[in-house]
Formats: sequence, structure tokens, C-alpha cells
Amino acid sequence: MRVGFDCSPLVRPHPLGIVRVVHETVGAIEARGGLEVVRLAPTPGQELSSWRQRLLPKLAGERGLAGIHSFLSAFPLRGPGRRVQTIHELPWRHGVGENAGPRHRLWAAIGPLRADRVVCATEVVAGDLRRRLLPGAARVRVCPWGVGPPFGPAPPPGVVDEAVLHRYRLPEDPLVVCPGAVRPKKNLAAVLHGVAHLHDSGGPRVHVVVTGEETAQLRGDLGLVSRLGLNRHVSTPGVLSDEELAGLLRTSAAATVLSTSEGFGLPALEALSCGVGVLVPRASAQAEVAGAAGIEVEPADPESVAAGLRLAVEQRERDRELRIERARAFTWERSARAIEAVWEELA
Repeated sequence: MRVGFDCSPLVRPHPLGIVRVVHETVGAIEARGGLEVVRLAPTPGQELSSWRQRLLPKLAGERGLAGIHSFLSAFPLRGPGRRVQTIHELPWRHGVGENAGPRHRLWAAIGPLRADRVVCATEVVAGDLRRRLLPGAARVRVCPWGVGPPFGPAPPPGVVDEAVLHRYRLPEDPLVVCPGAVRPKKNLAAVLHGVAHLHDSGGPRVHVVVTGEETAQLRGDLGLVSRLGLNRHVSTPGVLSDEELAGLLRTSAAATVLSTSEGFGLPALEALSCGVGVLVPRASAQAEVAGAAGIEVEPADPESVAAGLRLAVEQRERDRELRIERARAFTWERSARAIEAVWEELA
């Protein structure tokens, strides 16, 4: 069966998580050989919406495609063959404004009425969709994402993880990594209030490391750092490579992914794969991914976050194998199998 895969996130700016999902999943499907993959992507200068709605239907007919799989909520509405849509999250249902603009809302509303199947990465998001789709709920399928190198419990041969600590002049205190927490939805403020409560209550002195580019949100959060008296306890090394981030995670006591809306939470899975304890909000997509290996907290309650941080530090080594074992269940091949199953069902 020949299926076209919308690979536009690989050639046009998209969030890093979506780029990783497309790259890894399509590669895994190609490696398995169960579907004949036809990669579809716009050329430089092509307007994305016009390419998707005008050219893709034509290509589907010319190349004899069974259909088109989109890793985004947008997909070609016309043309021959089946359509699979991906909805990563419905942030407006959780009070989050990021990625909640009218375009995304429109695709989340009309897309499931036109798509043959709708893919989500977690049951949490699938539940959000099923509650609002009602008669169309039977079209929703859950296909979890995966994790792979360089994220893992040990560095590659010849690599010393501690080098990243020296490179960015990080202290010897237990480190708390906040991957990419430079956007409003990432909820860095919850971590900072939790750390302040932990220190004020006589808990271990931890050091927060926020990765990612400098943004207006990060500058605002650094103002909060100053007001909470945490200047000596927060570092912002900027954008790290995947290899650097993996090394940093393996040398850390905890990671935090306290977004109030996530579709999956790849950073939580990457942290678990490196053996580090990860704080996640209760009843969230991240909590679903982490399972019993995660440390569930209430982000709005500094005492709860502080208790989670204390637990992560105290059980740093004890629960390491539990975390690694949990992460091993999530592979990109498993993601590929799930997507193959969707197309086999449609066939």
C-alpha cells in the first residue's frame, strides 16, 4: 500500500517536538517496510496552505496513493484516497493560549469530520477529542511517540557526561533540568516557586537549569528568580544539542515537565530514558507517559512541587531502573507499528 506522508515539518519551521516525531516515525515506517512510504514536502518558495490543498490532491492521484497521512491537524481536504489527521493537543480546554489560535481550533473542529482517522499520542488527548466529537469519536486512534539515541541510560563510548557540567559552569548541587522551559505553557514559574519553598523549608539546595533560547517569557521568569532570591540557584545555558541535553539529564537529580497542556511530553520520556526522575502534573499527558515512574505533583501548589523535588533527590538512584524500564516501552518502531495498523484498518 502506497501512502503519502506530509513531511513539511522537516523543511519548514515547526516545533522541535513535531520535527522529531516526523523524522523518527517516517524513518521507522520506511525501515519496517510494511507500507510504501512516499514523502511529500513543499519546495522552497511554495506557500504551505496552497501546496497542501491544491498540489497534494493532484499528487495523490498521479502517484496512485492509498491516501495521505498528516502529522499535523491540517491535511488536504480534497482528492482521492483516505486521510489521517494528527491532533497533538487541545490547549484551550486546559486554559492555555499557546497553539490555541483560530486556525488550530478550526482544524480541530472540522478536521475530524472529514478525516478517516484522527491520531493522538495519548489517551488524555484522545479523551478530550472523544468528549467533543461524540458520533465521530470512533475515528480516534492513540499512537504513542517514542524515544531513542542519544537519550539513554549511558553515554556513547568515549563520551563523559560530566563534560557538559564543566562546559556550562554548573555547580555540584543536585541539578533540576527544565527542558525548553522558555515558553509560557512550559510553566517554569511553578518550578521556581517549588524550589523557593524547598529551600525555605530546609530541603536540599538544588540548582535549576533552564535550556532553550532566550525569550520574553524567560526574561520575565528571570525577574521572578530575582524576587524569590534564587539568582545563585538558576542557570540558563541556552540551546543545547541533543547529546548535551542527554548528558545533562544523566548527571541530574530531576527534570520537570509541568506544562498544563501537552499532547505527549517528549522531554518527560527523554528524561526517563536517561534514568532521571521527572516531575509531571497529575492526570496529564505527561503523567500518562511516565506511569508509575513519574513523580506526580500539583503545579499550582509550591509545597507539592517542593515535595516532588525532595523525593526526586532522595530517590535519585533507587528508582533509576524503574524509569529506564518504563522508557524502554516507548520506541519509534512501536509508533510505526501503530500507524501501520491505522492504515491496514482503513485498507
